[in-house]
Amino acid sequence: MGFAKKLALAGIILLGLYTLKTQGTIASKAELPPAKEEVSLPPESQEEVFSDKESEPPEETVSPEQAETEEAAASPEDAGPEETVIDDPQTLRAYMETSWDEEILETNIKGGLSIKNATSYDVDAGALLSEGPAVRLPAEGPQILIIHTHGSEAYTQAGLDHYEANDDHRTENKEFNIIRIGDELTELFEQAGLRVIHDREIYDYPSYTGSYNRSGAAVEQYLQEYPDIAVVFDVHRDALGANGVVYKTMAEEEGVCASQIMLLSGSDNSGLDHPHWQDNLSLALYLQNAVTSRHPSLMRPVSLVKERYNQQLTRGSLIMEVGSSGNTLQEALAAIRLFADAAAPALLQLAEG
Repeated sequence: MGFAKKLALAGIILLGLYTLKTQGTIASKAELPPAKEEVSLPPESQEEVFSDKESEPPEETVSPEQAETEEAAASPEDAGPEETVIDDPQTLRAYMETSWDEEILETNIKGGLSIKNATSYDVDAGALLSEGPAVRLPAEGPQILIIHTHGSEAYTQAGLDHYEANDDHRTENKEFNIIRIGDELTELFEQAGLRVIHDREIYDYPSYTGSYNRSGAAVEQYLQEYPDIAVVFDVHRDALGANGVVYKTMAEEEGVCASQIMLLSGSDNSGLDHPHWQDNLSLALYLQNAVTSRHPSLMRPVSLVKERYNQQLTRGSLIMEVGSSGNTLQEALAAIRLFADAAAPALLQLAEG
């Protein structure tokens, strides 16, 4: 439905609401659908519900696309305090477009210094952590590249964070998609003294197919121009759901409402060449340990997968999943601030003198 038609429909409904209000039968916020129940999934159910988004075909000629199924979930804009009438077009439109047949439930995935290992390899996390990461940040020039293979990924709309959606939880608007998270991470890293390049291109729209090929080509171009770049973060948001339920990960940090974050490290277990994958995993564990030490509930387990996802291009490449489609932008921003608070000092320790 076009915006003009929606606006006309909203006007009709507002007129009806005014009539109902004069009759004393207007719906208050208290009569809207109830708040979503908070849940903490048991470990055995987490494997069934939380989708591994990333999957890479074995053939090099086929792009390593994510096999991602997202559950559509929208939240109505806050209508204000108890007994407040829905009487403005923006709030009414958000309420009209909400689908109540899907739930958004909270969960906290216990992480700490642990690995969710989807490969056939035996990995000693303690040994890798004790060895420390192999990467060293250069004394001059760019040190870190932040990129987004799926730049159109966005969050559940809430509060003032509303966008024109290209698809379920996807938008080209860089103020509301995952690129906004990259902006925040870049600023925080730079404030800490790190030198960062942030690639703000959208590689998954209008064509989702080939997005990893396109982002990989961009990484190679950056490395050709700046060969000393040591760390590459491919920043995404996850999609978690099953059976009509969408899950939002929530850290249990006092005084902050933040999503959780997951680091994903690839390997050569798919049969494709990736000789230094353990260096990437070592960096993931190093950062996981640093962040968990300061913010114990922020990080989900490190995910070790069979596929590469362009991580063969450096010894310090990782995918970072900031929240999920059920989270709001503000929850994801809060999470990336907590992450940078601990990760930036840890990365600075890897800088060459």
